[in-house]
Amino acid sequence: MTTQFAKAGETERKWYVIDAEGIALGRVATEAARLLRGKHKPIYTPNVDAGDFVIVVNAAKVILTGHKAEQKLYRWHSGYPGGLKSMTYKKLMAQRPQRAMEHAVKGMLPRNKLGAALYRKLKVYSGETHPHQAQKPETWVMKLK
Repeated sequence: MTTQFAKAGETERKWYVIDAEGIALGRVATEAARLLRGKHKPIYTPNVDAGDFVIVVNAAKVILTGHKAEQKLYRWHSGYPGGLKSMTYKKLMAQRPQRAMEHAVKGMLPRNKLGAALYRKLKVYSGETHPHQAQKPETWVMKLK
């Protein structure tokens, strides 16, 4: 018996659509990160990009539990002294609803070149439509418990 390892050019990639309407942000992000990494495939190899493309639609209709909408902060630094900036989740959703989903998924990917390559395969849209119909994406059904 031998262990099969995925090779970079030999993996077959699919496109999946995840509808995030009415589902918690973290649950959608974990499924998207799992699909991007390829952990749902039997040929999963941690150091190879064997994952699929993921399209997340209705990112503006994702929910948060509790008081996180008012309390959750997104912070970044401009690089200048005193340049720490922050924004609440509620304000971020009013300005750029897809950014919260992108931030959540990116935090679940590796912090290296592989993670950057995986992140480029994520497409997030705040509405129901997306321009990737030519790729014939399959609908990924979220298994909620």
